[in-house]
Amino acid sequence: MTALLTRLLGRLPVGFLQLTHNRARFAAALAGVAFANVLVFVQLGLAGSMYESVATPYRLFQPNLLLVSAIDTETLADTVTQPRQRMFQASVHPDVTAGTAIFLGSTSWLSTAASSSKIQFVGLDPQATAFVSSDLAASLASLALQDTALVDLRTRFVDMSSFKKAQPETPLTFEIGNRQLSAIGVTSIGGGFGGDGVFIVSDQTFYQLFPRRSSANPSHILLKLKPDADARRVAAELTQLLPPGTVSIRPILQAMADEQSYQMTKRPTGLIFAFGVGIGVIVGIVIAYQVLNSDVSDHIREYATFKAMGYPNAFFIGIIMEEAVILAAVGFWPGLLLSELFYQTLAHLTNIPIFMTAERAVAVFFGTIAACGISGLMAIRKLAAADPADLF
Repeated sequence: MTALLTRLLGRLPVGFLQLTHNRARFAAALAGVAFANVLVFVQLGLAGSMYESVATPYRLFQPNLLLVSAIDTETLADTVTQPRQRMFQASVHPDVTAGTAIFLGSTSWLSTAASSSKIQFVGLDPQATAFVSSDLAASLASLALQDTALVDLRTRFVDMSSFKKAQPETPLTFEIGNRQLSAIGVTSIGGGFGGDGVFIVSDQTFYQLFPRRSSANPSHILLKLKPDADARRVAAELTQLLPPGTVSIRPILQAMADEQSYQMTKRPTGLIFAFGVGIGVIVGIVIAYQVLNSDVSDHIREYATFKAMGYPNAFFIGIIMEEAVILAAVGFWPGLLLSELFYQTLAHLTNIPIFMTAERAVAVFFGTIAACGISGLMAIRKLAAADPADLF
């Protein structure tokens, strides 16, 4: 390793030799950097999981226009309803070819005496296959039979293995919301921060599960446009057409992006994750600073000798920054491995979509180098400003 670094640096790797001279302290320093990385990865992973959980329900639908109530509706799961007549009013636009209503509601599922899950129900017209993703379209028509459902195999806190073979020919009966339903198919959606699973039912079955809800007041409305229509232009024109201040009209992908931004920047959960990332960075900077500052203090006489011999400050900065980069580059990997283990364990226990991404790993790697570099610059200040005679 010494020979390789000598070739790369064009000089003896003084920083590497100083770090590895005391192997116990070097190991402790690497453990500290790895710990800081784990803190950052955990917070970023949870934030990414929430980001992905927000997007999952939107992906059930084709990218059309989404009409939601303009009153206190920041997320897709908000239950503020709107009049169904908005769909018919919007249908007069020449670029709107069809519309359908979406009904959302949640209830608890007591699957066993000791197990309870919060289930998000999505009620749809079984004939609205053009409005849903291709994976869901094939099964949607089978929901025309009353009291049938597509159940989520990734529902948390419930053993869903018995539902894997559910088919229209071999339905599996279960009870939820004081009503008996038949599982005639499965999906793989998964829970998020707002629920433990998503079940798809017909709009007629939805009314039976939620008797206080009416077909006249859906949760949201989807509009299908002509293939060559500009969704943003149509949304702006419909906003002018419909009663002002009653609905918010956006392409569904924009609505998804807006909710992701809302969850990450305005809700306490997103701000907590950001605060946690900041704490992890500060911990990493402090740990690296303590190690590098101790190294400077331990070798202050050697540095003074070099300075008296005429070595410039850039030489000392190079040594300390060499140590900082080595700490970051080596300490990153155990932190990455521990974080990946944490992700896999949490995903297995909770079914939330938490996983490592290459972009996140690269960002944290360079962030670790930057944090250790800041620590190195802080540690070198005393040495760079001092007179050689003052250092002896």
